[in-house]
Amino acid sequence: MKHYILSLFAIVILLSACEDQKKSEMKENPFFVEWETPYGVPPFDLIENDDYMPAFEKGIKLHEEEIESIVNNPDAPTFENTIVALDQSGESLRRINSVFGNLNSANTSDEMQKIAKDISPLLSAHWDNIVLNEELFEQVKTVYNQKDDIELTVEDEMLLTKAYERFERGGANLPDDQKERFREINKELSLLSLQFRENQLAETNNFKLVIESKDDLSGLPESVIAAAAETAEKDGLTDNWEFTLHKPSLIPFITYADNRDLREYLFKGYINRGNNDNEHNNKAIVNDMVNLRLERAKMLGFENHAAYVLDDNMAKTPDKVYDLIGGLMEAALPVAKEEAVALQEMIEAAGGDFTLQPWDWWYYAEKLKKEKYAFDDEVLRPYFKLENVKQGVFDVASKLYGLQFVERTDLPLYHPDAVAYEIQEADGSTQAILYMDFFPRESKRSGAWMTSFRKQYQKDGENVLPVIQVVCNFSKPTADKPALLSFDEALTLFHEFGHALHGMLSDCNYVTLSGTSVPRDFVELPSQIMENWAADPQVLPMYAKHYETGEPIPDELIQKMKKASHFNQGFATVEFMSAALLDMDWHTITEKQDFDVMEFENKSLENMHMIPEIVVRYRSPYFAHIFAGGYSSGYYSYAWAEVLDADAYEAFKENGIFDKATAKAFRDNILSKGGTEDPMKLYVQFRGKKPSIDAMLERKGLKK
Repeated sequence: MKHYILSLFAIVILLSACEDQKKSEMKENPFFVEWETPYGVPPFDLIENDDYMPAFEKGIKLHEEEIESIVNNPDAPTFENTIVALDQSGESLRRINSVFGNLNSANTSDEMQKIAKDISPLLSAHWDNIVLNEELFEQVKTVYNQKDDIELTVEDEMLLTKAYERFERGGANLPDDQKERFREINKELSLLSLQFRENQLAETNNFKLVIESKDDLSGLPESVIAAAAETAEKDGLTDNWEFTLHKPSLIPFITYADNRDLREYLFKGYINRGNNDNEHNNKAIVNDMVNLRLERAKMLGFENHAAYVLDDNMAKTPDKVYDLIGGLMEAALPVAKEEAVALQEMIEAAGGDFTLQPWDWWYYAEKLKKEKYAFDDEVLRPYFKLENVKQGVFDVASKLYGLQFVERTDLPLYHPDAVAYEIQEADGSTQAILYMDFFPRESKRSGAWMTSFRKQYQKDGENVLPVIQVVCNFSKPTADKPALLSFDEALTLFHEFGHALHGMLSDCNYVTLSGTSVPRDFVELPSQIMENWAADPQVLPMYAKHYETGEPIPDELIQKMKKASHFNQGFATVEFMSAALLDMDWHTITEKQDFDVMEFENKSLENMHMIPEIVVRYRSPYFAHIFAGGYSSGYYSYAWAEVLDADAYEAFKENGIFDKATAKAFRDNILSKGGTEDPMKLYVQFRGKKPSIDAMLERKGLKK
């Protein structure tokens, strides 16, 4: 009887497995059926991890067939049958790659990370196969050489130029004996970048500070303590408080916690990510990446990686970047040194018998700000309820560009934290779809970013609506309070929404030029200019309202914010610019070598006269912007764009910060144009002149 039952059980299991396999075989891959969702947004509820690899393989195959049809076209190469056809090719692969790439950043898993490692070399080889296709390049070159003799719009001309440069910068002119090595470098770099990101996420998630005694919570605001209690509770730690390396947990702790030893412990946990000589060590990856990037740049005829990158940016040369950063460091370092002296004096006045250290700076700077300006950042938090800040962002965009924001609860979501909006023009027509995702979780990488599930472009005479994503890591709501943001977090939301506007208001013909497809040192202008409205005294009362009473932020508090706006700017500028200089130093090396990564970093900081009381914003082993993002030799671009945004906002201040004509000029010349024209030309068309650094220095209080 026992054997009979076991046999019957085995049959049931077998039948169940057969049924699952049958269902799997019957299920159509959602990437290759028409999406019956509103506006064709991704059907996240239908997409499973098992769908990705077959979709990628088929997407690559379809793209290869499209490329072959261009190459084998018997007609002579023309702008339409070669350049436009190339721009329009790979639509299926783009769709798959955008969904997978975005979710791997915002809602990853071990399985997705494995898929990323499997697909990365295949994608690297695929893109190399295109730009190293000699026949295809000859056709592109034929059209490029005729550009002065054929009738092209400004956008057409830019598409042609960018297409040619993509081949040239992608190794198409390399001798045959170097092309294989070029492919190997690209493949290695893609895998190293993925591993860097995974290591950083693991290091961030694995570090915990668990506090058992209430005495160790001294100085912390009640809202921070409540959030830490909830975090501990979720990890099964009753009657404890847990702090992590995610910014909403880290920053309040090092700013307010009286326990100096614990501030040091958490701060060092943050700055040593990727530098712990464990399985998540990123130092070897940094070493390999800078050497591989240098080798690739030299193969293409550039002295170093920075020269290769900047040749395609507004700055053009490393010398111009060093001049910009050097000038700002020269202005900020003396101020930072004065700030350090003031903090040391405060320590000694309070009876402290120790030298100011980096884990003390935030804590004593906050105390000094209270003393000088009777101003405490935590007093602001009740006025920055997430929903109110989000509505403030929407209201500013509505006043400037006439946009309307309609929440769509019928659209599929990739995570319960995400929300979706339909963006409408003033006349009610749909302009874009926007996903927003605000809170940290272990499946999401740190930081904040904007990206797209689908970019805007024209197809068969019809406008394809953009589907944009904004992802942040903000302070979460607690059991008794809604999500209350710091003012810095409010600025972050305005910043990322500026990027979103760049994607949503795009009005371009070609997908490779649309939205944020602009030089790296121009892409931050739309985002950073939005921060100006966030802090403007005319705008703050519109959205900064007390979460309990609904009362707008009082004028007295706004004036204190304004007076304190120059406070600690030496620290803020030096912390940021040191990272920009470190990025440039890594990528202006001219000889390959085995680097002691931390020794190189220390020498770089020493050369820029970095003071020991300040730690560079991103140390090399967790500098994801440059080793796992698109900012290598480009972190300076935030400062470059800050010059642009401060100057551009002056135009709004001169004419009225909600002046319709100025807003229209900014939309028409910047937001809608994507990468269709030279960025400086676009800026001058908007502003009427080239930008000046004066407005930025004055805003920071660094102008002599």
